[in-house]
Amino acid sequence: MEPDISAVEVRPATPRTSEKKRFSAWSGPKTAVGRQQERLGWLLVLPSLIVVFAVAIYPLFETFRLSFTNQRLASVREVRNVGWENYTSLFEDDLWWTAMRNTIIFTVSSVTIEAVLGMVVALTIHSAFRGRGLVRTSMLVPWAIPTVVSSLLWDWMLNDRYGVINSIFIRLGLMADDRNFSWITNRGTAMIAVVAIDVWKTTPFMALLILAGLQIIPGDVYEAAYVDGASKWQQFWQMTLPLVKPALLVALIFRTMDSFRVFDLIYVLKQGSTDTMTVAIYTYQLLIQSSRLGAGSAAAVFIFVCIGLMVFGYSRLITVEEN
Repeated sequence: MEPDISAVEVRPATPRTSEKKRFSAWSGPKTAVGRQQERLGWLLVLPSLIVVFAVAIYPLFETFRLSFTNQRLASVREVRNVGWENYTSLFEDDLWWTAMRNTIIFTVSSVTIEAVLGMVVALTIHSAFRGRGLVRTSMLVPWAIPTVVSSLLWDWMLNDRYGVINSIFIRLGLMADDRNFSWITNRGTAMIAVVAIDVWKTTPFMALLILAGLQIIPGDVYEAAYVDGASKWQQFWQMTLPLVKPALLVALIFRTMDSFRVFDLIYVLKQGSTDTMTVAIYTYQLLIQSSRLGAGSAAAVFIFVCIGLMVFGYSRLITVEEN
């Protein structure tokens, strides 16, 4: 005997929990209490939004606007729209491309060396040894010193007449007694000296961020690898480096942005010298020394675009790693 299915109650399919959440998230709260809580949330966030707009969004918009004008600082002449003239003159200036080349060399060199040394330092202080806390604290001293102060210190240390660096090389027999070599003013060694100073100062910061990534790796992973017979070198390449890569990418984002817009370190040491001029110093000369607010804004916009592309590339790498 076949069952009678006509009396069976057919109920509509119940939507999945994720679909409910997605629907409610897009449609907003339906109840009066939900709408009141939403208004309260926007009211609490409003002061922060106002501050962000005042200190970030509006100046950025104003910089874009000024980059298409002939505006000058403290000028009474009529401001007019010049279109892309500031950008074309910027790209036709050989000094701009010299500054761009120096900036890329400085950024790639310093970030690469800092990443390698930061990994070595982080692995060293992550291991268990007596006095580890003291070493971690003292390691941050170069990074804690203000950049202007550390630049002046190294300027004196690298001086050709009374610098301690030349004195050490002379005592080691690496330099003649009667030779006064200036590391900062010499065109062949100026960039090397600047990169070395930046590496000395910011390697602790890179090591600190990498150390944070190392500390969240569970110890059971290394115990299992030790039982399987993996060497220290194999553990580093197959376990440590992949697991610490997200923290390493975050550190690279910060250091790449800081290195690309470097100003104070090089300006204290070299002022406006062309052999170490960066795009930040070039922009400063347009804005302050030449009072060309429009042209300086165009250079600032280009720097902003370059940094944005770097952040986007690093963010894509982080997203790929997470997936």
